[in-house]
Amino acid sequence: MRAFTLLQNIRVVLVNTSHPGNIGGVARAMKNMGLSRLVLVDPRQFPSEEAVARASGATDILDSAQVVSCLEDALVGCSVAFGTSARERRIPWPLIDPRECGVAAVQKSVEGGEVALVFGREHAGLTNEELQRCHFHVHIPSDPAFSSLNLAAAVQVLTYEVRMAALALENAPVAPRQEAVVEEGDLPVTADEMESFYGHLEKSLVEIGFLDPASPRHLMSRLRRLYGRAEVTRLEMNILRGILTETLKAARGEHHKRGKTDV
Repeated sequence: MRAFTLLQNIRVVLVNTSHPGNIGGVARAMKNMGLSRLVLVDPRQFPSEEAVARASGATDILDSAQVVSCLEDALVGCSVAFGTSARERRIPWPLIDPRECGVAAVQKSVEGGEVALVFGREHAGLTNEELQRCHFHVHIPSDPAFSSLNLAAAVQVLTYEVRMAALALENAPVAPRQEAVVEEGDLPVTADEMESFYGHLEKSLVEIGFLDPASPRHLMSRLRRLYGRAEVTRLEMNILRGILTETLKAARGEHHKRGKTDV
């Protein structure tokens, strides 16, 4: 399998980019490393002549860029998302470095999964809520005395590691083996399917009295981290959704019986 085919399932997602020139710089960095899928979440200014100028020949990536209004839409169809951030978070997320990110992204692509490399705003990065929509937190180990990277530079670092991982896999000797048949239920769920599950889970926990919406603390954040580590398959998701549905039925039936008894 040629390296460029391993990169077709990998998208670069920029969240709320302030400066159009940075979008052009990112397009150039992507094209240098063989990536072509760019998704822009609510960019401040796009299309832009400045973006075209900074792209330096990578205007095809700008022309085909997808523009969406929220991160949730940018992650539709993704099996795994890597969120970049230089800041420590109150609730620690699974943390990896760029090299580990490159290997994991390519491996997921080989398995047929869609992958997102997510980058935040130039001035503030990703919010906690946005990071919690990602499976991994990627930290670029720059010099602590001068740790802030330009957006295009950060994209260059991660896309370089992705390309190196793809080239290594392409050149690795492969022992003859019979291709494994992957059942539909064994495929990983996508980010949008997980978001639907989290909505179902939160609604259920509120209804059974386990989650107080007036004082949620960090319960849903911790549950996101838990299920994000689990790499839930479609069959497992069907089981989880079924459990929630039956739990709600039982809870509603109990409430109904109590109501009759009170009468």
